[in-house]
Amino acid sequence: MVKIKTLEEIELMRESALIVSKTLGMLASEVKPGVTTLHLDKLAEEYIRDHGGVPAFLGLYDFPNSLCMSPNAQVVHGIPNNTPLQEGDIISIDCGVLKNEFYGDHAYTFEVGEVAPEVKKLLQVTKESLYIGIRKFKAGNRVGDVGYAIQKYTEDHGYGVVRELVGHGLGRKMHEDPEMPNYGKRGKGKKFVEGMVVAIEPMINLGTQRINQLQDGWTILTADNKASAHFEHDVAIVNGKPEILSTFAYIYEALGIKSNEEDEFRQKALVL
Repeated sequence: MVKIKTLEEIELMRESALIVSKTLGMLASEVKPGVTTLHLDKLAEEYIRDHGGVPAFLGLYDFPNSLCMSPNAQVVHGIPNNTPLQEGDIISIDCGVLKNEFYGDHAYTFEVGEVAPEVKKLLQVTKESLYIGIRKFKAGNRVGDVGYAIQKYTEDHGYGVVRELVGHGLGRKMHEDPEMPNYGKRGKGKKFVEGMVVAIEPMINLGTQRINQLQDGWTILTADNKASAHFEHDVAIVNGKPEILSTFAYIYEALGIKSNEEDEFRQKALVL
C-alpha cells in the first residue's frame, strides 16, 4: 500500500535526502585512482553520523557497510573492499540516511580520472534518462509512464535496461510501495497522487540487460562484463508536480561542474 506523505513529512524527508547529497558531495573530491572503496565507506559513515544521521544501509537486510559501491560492470549492491580504484574506472556510489524516522536514498556514478568515451556517453545518457523519468512523475500519470520514458530513451541509444532491479517508494521504510521499474507501458500501473514520494533510479548497461549475482549474495554485475551506470533521486509530488528532494549540486560544486538540470524540479530554492 502506498503511504502518502504530508508536506511536513516531505520536508523531513528532504533533510534526510540532503545529508545523502552532502555525503556524496564530500566523496566527490575523494574519488580518485589509488583510493579504496572501503576507505570511502568509512569517510561516509563518519560524515553521516557527524551530521545527525544514521547510515541507513549498514545492517539493512544484513548489508555489512554504509555504502553500496559498484565499480565498472557491477550494477548495484557492491560491497566496499580494499581494492584500489584505477584510472578509467567508474564507480556507482549508493548512499542511504535515516533521520527523524525518515529515509533518504540516492546514487551517483562517478568517473575515476579519464574514462573511455563510450562509458562517458553511457553515464550521460543514464543521467539524462533519470530526469526524463522524473518529468513523468506527476499527479494523474502512472508507474508505466515513468518506466516507459526511461526505457525508450536508453534503449534508443542501444543500452540494456535492467529488469530485475527497480526503484521504489520511500518514507519511514527504505523500500515502500510502489515499485518503480525502469521499463514499462504508458498508462499502466499505480496512479500517482499528491504526496507520493519515490526513489527513481535508472540502472542501465552498456551491453546486455542481463545480470548475474556474485556468491557474496549482494553484488549484481552485468552478464557480459560491460559497464553499468546508476543514478538516483528522491522525488515527491507537490502541487501535482515532481519536486526533487535530493540534489547533485554538492557533487557538481566539488567537481567544478555547472548545471541547471534540476531547476525545473524545484519549487523552492536550494541553498548550498
